[in-house]
Amino acid sequence: MTDPLARFQRILGYQFEDAQWLKLALTHRSVSGRRNNERLEFLGDGLLNFVIADCLYLQFPDQDEGRLSRLRATLVRQDSLAIIAREWQLGDFLLMGSGELKSGGFRRESILADGVEAVIGAMHRDGVSLPDMQMHIRRWYGDRLLALQAGDTLKDAKSRLQEWLQARKRPLPQYEVLSITGEAHDQHFHVRCVVGPDETGKTAAAAVITEGRGPSRRIAEQEAAAVALASLQDTGSQHGQQ
Repeated sequence: MTDPLARFQRILGYQFEDAQWLKLALTHRSVSGRRNNERLEFLGDGLLNFVIADCLYLQFPDQDEGRLSRLRATLVRQDSLAIIAREWQLGDFLLMGSGELKSGGFRRESILADGVEAVIGAMHRDGVSLPDMQMHIRRWYGDRLLALQAGDTLKDAKSRLQEWLQARKRPLPQYEVLSITGEAHDQHFHVRCVVGPDETGKTAAAAVITEGRGPSRRIAEQEAAAVALASLQDTGSQHGQQ
């Protein structure tokens, strides 16, 4: 087992019996001539949805199926999984083709989210029982699961970023398309999100500049907004803000 894999397992909080499962989970389809993590991603997606559904069923005994489904979608959607991936520093461990690496694929929200699901699938194939899988997933979600309220509504990353900034009287984000590549039927957007500096508080906060990529401008902006929000929340927690 290589040192990077050992380091990732320490972050993950799980030691694989067969590290080849983990290596496969970290192998993106852009790596030519090798098996990739897509099948494990499929497996992990099913496991994650089941475990989160079970958690919500117990946590909200008075809620109907429709509300539980919406709450589950909040927790398992792409930007939520990408946040967990960043906590794992997953992008540092992904195995990718040179083209995907050069385009910043290790930061792309969709790839990070898929990687989380693939790791969950790999843990199952490695022999993790369902009760133990529930324990791991609860640990990874932590206070996000416990703090979820029955009345929570689905909001995308751009909406949540805007609300976070408005609540602190900070400038609203500005989005800029940096490039559009590919044919008309297969375009790829590269977008920048800029949150201006905060000069209203006792300690001025620097501007936050993030980037996102995706098959549409909307998806690219959502990815950039999610990274910006995660950065702002992380900085805020370090300074004792909510």
